[in-house]
Amino acid sequence: MTDTFHASKPIYIQLAERIQRQILRGELAPGDKLPSVREMGIQSSVNPNTVQRTYRELEGMNIVETKRGQGTFVTEDKTVLDVMRNSLKKEEISRFVTGMHQMGYTDREIESGLTDFLNSSREEPKQ
Repeated sequence: MTDTFHASKPIYIQLAERIQRQILRGELAPGDKLPSVREMGIQSSVNPNTVQRTYRELEGMNIVETKRGQGTFVTEDKTVLDVMRNSLKKEEISRFVTGMHQMGYTDREIESGLTDFLNSSREEPKQ
């Protein structure tokens, strides 16, 4: 499996964001072992040094912990994972709202559109 990376952001940050999203989606559970640096490098088609930097970045955020001789694991600290979840939510909302403002929408129009979207997505599909 090869990943596509954007030139606008360092690869190690993009890889860290992907791992965080895998945790949010439940693809990686608290306590799960991440692939070795070498395995992740092969899976992602990136240099192992980049993967090592990604793991260090996530470790600095306390999202993962490295156990010497055993590997790197998703933290089991629910508080850390809740903080990560809320942080990513705020980032996505900020990106969305900024984009809408750049297109000329007001806060009221954004809120109304979002409410309409959420209400229509709750309706059962018509057959």
